[in-house]
Amino acid sequence: MSLGAARNAERGAGARKKPANLIYDVEDHPPLPVALVLALQHVVVISVGWIFVVVIVSGFGGTAEQVQDVIRMAMIASGLATIFQAMTKGPVGSCYLCPFSCGPAYIPASILAGKAGGLPLLMGMTTASGIFEMFLSRIIHKLRVLFPPEVTGLVVAMVGIGLIRMGCTRFFGYNNGTLDEHSTIIALITLIVMVSPTIWSQSKLRLYPVLLGLLAGYAAALSFGLLKLSQFHVVFAAPLVSLPRRPAPSAWSFSVSLLGPFLIASLSSVLKSVGDLTLCQKINDTHWKRTDMKSVAGGILAGSIGTTLSGLIGGVGQSTFSSNVGLSMATGVTSRAIALPAGLILVALAFFPKLAAAFSVIPAPVIGAVLVYVACFMILGGLQVMTSRMLDVRRTFAVGIAMIFGLSVDMVPGLYEHVPAVLQPLFSSALSLATVLGVTLNLLFRIGVAKTQTMQLSPDSDNLDTILTFMEEQGGSWGMRKEVEERAAEAIYETVVSLRELQVTSPVNVRVRFDEFKLEVDLAYEGNPIQLPEAPPTAEELSNGERGIAMLSAYIIRQHADQVKVSSADGHSRIHLHFDH
Repeated sequence: MSLGAARNAERGAGARKKPANLIYDVEDHPPLPVALVLALQHVVVISVGWIFVVVIVSGFGGTAEQVQDVIRMAMIASGLATIFQAMTKGPVGSCYLCPFSCGPAYIPASILAGKAGGLPLLMGMTTASGIFEMFLSRIIHKLRVLFPPEVTGLVVAMVGIGLIRMGCTRFFGYNNGTLDEHSTIIALITLIVMVSPTIWSQSKLRLYPVLLGLLAGYAAALSFGLLKLSQFHVVFAAPLVSLPRRPAPSAWSFSVSLLGPFLIASLSSVLKSVGDLTLCQKINDTHWKRTDMKSVAGGILAGSIGTTLSGLIGGVGQSTFSSNVGLSMATGVTSRAIALPAGLILVALAFFPKLAAAFSVIPAPVIGAVLVYVACFMILGGLQVMTSRMLDVRRTFAVGIAMIFGLSVDMVPGLYEHVPAVLQPLFSSALSLATVLGVTLNLLFRIGVAKTQTMQLSPDSDNLDTILTFMEEQGGSWGMRKEVEERAAEAIYETVVSLRELQVTSPVNVRVRFDEFKLEVDLAYEGNPIQLPEAPPTAEELSNGERGIAMLSAYIIRQHADQVKVSSADGHSRIHLHFDH
């Protein structure tokens, strides 16, 4: 057993089945040349996050030199955090390929800190955010109730939706109300080159859609004059090797008044990580049922180390980069072995300015096409996670209201510009607002939902419709997975059939209890205990009339439930059915 498999077994992940659409799944090890190229492709996507550094530093009047210094320090933090994320030993890491980059959730709070105290205050508050995330990582596994699939799916979908604005403006060269034809053509060429091998190619070209798109995009940009050879001067002028330097010579500083915005930013980043890692778990396991919160806790701890380190050395807050998860889905490569070369490349870029400068000349329409490409997988992946549970009216309102108000941030600019400064990070992005609302409404709407229900069945009647209706209503109210609901209904029905064939005439009292982890069903009646065989009845036994039917039903009960226990005392019998959820 591999280290990752052992770690998953230790965390209770259960049997994992590799999806058929994956070429290299999380446990596989691509050949070294392939892994290096795939790692470089992930670094290209990660580089989009460096745009946020430009937004933050320029937002409080920082210089171009400071931007470069902050980016180089953030590269180191992102690279190390990406490596930590894939670790399979100890409490750090989720065991998945889920790279880190500069997180958009930190933009408003970071600009506030920069305006109030420059880079020293930004670094101090970023460090404090990382420490807060460490605390959250230690208790997150106890808070699974806060992150049901509909909420984590909402987070993933909102991340993809959030890429639309950034991607489409660059895709069409949108500026001051006008579109640029050349930018649009370049972006279309890039997108077509990326999509084509993903859909139609059966060769290894399918593994490298982004790199192929980059080559086509660069060529198109040069031919249309959008990218000039003179722009590569910054690459040629940069030194080959130099030590990255801390952008602020003075000591770190701290402000209690900014603690609120940074804690909100940290919480938003953590919730986004829950969504990203949930999607990582789902795309690596055909049998995925629920979020493994212990794995998520390790991933959040890896991110908190990255953010803390970034603050100490002069970078900005780190977050799992959802676009890379989308890239993994698109290429069918989720191997954690890619994390090491990807992380090392990121760290190396900080020491080789010439390489880092090469990323600074990627044409904007090419970036836009890449964002559109990965957004497709993020949005649809989030919807798949969201609908993996039955959505009753409570969950429909929780998800719907959160999504509507989240989208209002981008659809109605300026709508929340007058909220108090301490709450600005919450209303600064569709993701932050939708995430916090989703978690809050999910908890609020759970009030009044009974977790135990009962019904009474008569063995002399055909109870199928009654059982199906009862389980469907409770499954929808509780957010039960459809598969568990159907198995429980079948098991209850077969139990009553067996009791009828055994001439039990007393009413059967059914008690159903549910939480996020399990469904428990108790059936109590007057009479002898039922016998549940381990093996199916033979053809000879089946031909034995009602007794054969009863034996078959009894065997089916055991097949539907994950655990079965039969007990009897003083003429009363009880059948306990346990279903994992």
